[in-house]
Amino acid sequence: MLVGYGRVSTVDQNHQMQDDALRSAGCKKLFLETISSGKKDRPQLAAALDYVRPGDTLVVWRLDRLARSLKQLIQTVEDLEHRGIALKSITEAIDTGTPGGRLVFHIFGSIAEFERAIIRERTKAGVAAAKSRGRTGGRPSKLTGERVEHARNLLASGSSVSAVARSMGVSRASVHRALERVGGVAE
Repeated sequence: MLVGYGRVSTVDQNHQMQDDALRSAGCKKLFLETISSGKKDRPQLAAALDYVRPGDTLVVWRLDRLARSLKQLIQTVEDLEHRGIALKSITEAIDTGTPGGRLVFHIFGSIAEFERAIIRERTKAGVAAAKSRGRTGGRPSKLTGERVEHARNLLASGSSVSAVARSMGVSRASVHRALERVGGVAE
C-alpha cells in the first residue's frame, strides 16, 4: 500500500499541491500537517510511521518534507527499511525499494543537507551584517519613551504590574522587558 505524508511549514502555505501529487502517485491514505520541520514532535508523521506496515511504501512529495537533517532522513529511511517499508519521493524520483533508488537517495540527501547548510550560513551572515549596521531583529517594543515612564510612575504609585499592563494594553512580560531595558526592573 502507498501511504502519503505531506507537510507545510506555515499556515500561509497550502497542502493542496502535495495532496494532489500524493493522490496522483496512488496513495490510498494521507497524513498531512502544518508544522515547522524544526519541531521535534510532528504528530501526523508519527501517525504515518505507525500506520505503515511491511511491504508498504511511504510516499513524500519531497525529501525535505520528511526530515530536518540528513542524519534524521537517513535514520528514518533505515528504520523504515528494517521494518520492510520503502520510501518514495515524488519530486526527486527516488524509490528506496530498489538498489538504484537507495544510492540516489543518499546522493540527494547529501545535496539537500548541503543546501540547508548554505541557507543557514547566508542567514547568519545577513543577521551579522544587519547587526553591524545597528539593526536588531524582532518586533519593535510596545513600550518606549513616555510610555515606559508612565508605567514606571504607575508602579511607583502602588499599581501592580498586572494593572499597569492591563491599562496600557500590553502583557506583563512587555512591562517587565521595558523596565529592564531602562534599568528599572518591576517588582
